[in-house]
Amino acid sequence: MILVTGGAGYVGSHTVMALLKQGEDVIVFDSLELGHIEIIETLKQYGNLKFVKGNLKNIDDIRGVFMLNKNIDSVIHFAAYSQVAESMINPQKYYYNNVYGTLNLLNAMLEFNVKKIVFSSTAATYGEPVYTPIDEKHQQIPINPYGNTKLFVEKIMDDYDKAYGLKSVRLRYFNVAGADSGAKIGEWHNPETHLIPNILKASAEKSFKMFGTDYNTSDGTCIRDYINVEDLADAHLKALEYLNNGGETNYFNIGTKDGNSVKQVFTACENIKGTAIPVELCPRRSGDPAILVADNEKAKKILNWTPKNSLEYSVETAYKWEKALSLK
Repeated sequence: MILVTGGAGYVGSHTVMALLKQGEDVIVFDSLELGHIEIIETLKQYGNLKFVKGNLKNIDDIRGVFMLNKNIDSVIHFAAYSQVAESMINPQKYYYNNVYGTLNLLNAMLEFNVKKIVFSSTAATYGEPVYTPIDEKHQQIPINPYGNTKLFVEKIMDDYDKAYGLKSVRLRYFNVAGADSGAKIGEWHNPETHLIPNILKASAEKSFKMFGTDYNTSDGTCIRDYINVEDLADAHLKALEYLNNGGETNYFNIGTKDGNSVKQVFTACENIKGTAIPVELCPRRSGDPAILVADNEKAKKILNWTPKNSLEYSVETAYKWEKALSLK
């Protein structure tokens, strides 16, 4: 049985769906502060899923899950706060939740002899890019508390491997995009900070704000690496398979190696919607690098993982989900 923390959230729910479709038994542990119980009810249609409401900041909550489910043999850990701007304003919230909460999880795993975990990390651990595409050898110097919390957890996991034999795979995501192809689950944030849903939500009353059109790129807008959420879910399954086959603690970039500019994403959204989207051109935001693209060769070679879905597919599935979400 696989324990998934944060399984009612965006990436977590897509990974749970992929696990269930593969025939795995899954327990989702989620506080529902950011996740949605409606997503859990939808996921139950796909296989054997248990749900436990709890918070990792309370060690008794997570100890209880292991105590009552002695057949848990691995963990996929998503539960975290992830808003960069908020982390700058309220770092205490992020360190307490993301680091202390993860320590509680790891300590409960040791207590119940569960020694395999796949961790949702981030490209934010790299900080300002020194070169691009960014590979796993790139320096890790985060520039915000959110990135710091994820890097701290990676370091803790290294120490827990050396001391206790707890094996981990850390997946460093770039920009996640898209939704389930059947529009059953998708991105459901409040507030929404990701590019594609914000473009799709734009209207005459609230135009899309495009920050920075004078970067040294082909069209003047930032270039980012948009990884489809179903491809990302597949990476978690491949990472767990790697650990189950005796793989050592490791870390991988999860991206496409192909960047798309903000204008390219905007055009793709207009094409999928079939209508012009109102846009407001704004000055650059501080701290936005011109280009952030992943080198994904390590994941291809060791995990046998390859992204399959295009940007257009991600936008199309995101749009289908936005329409479905408006009916909920």
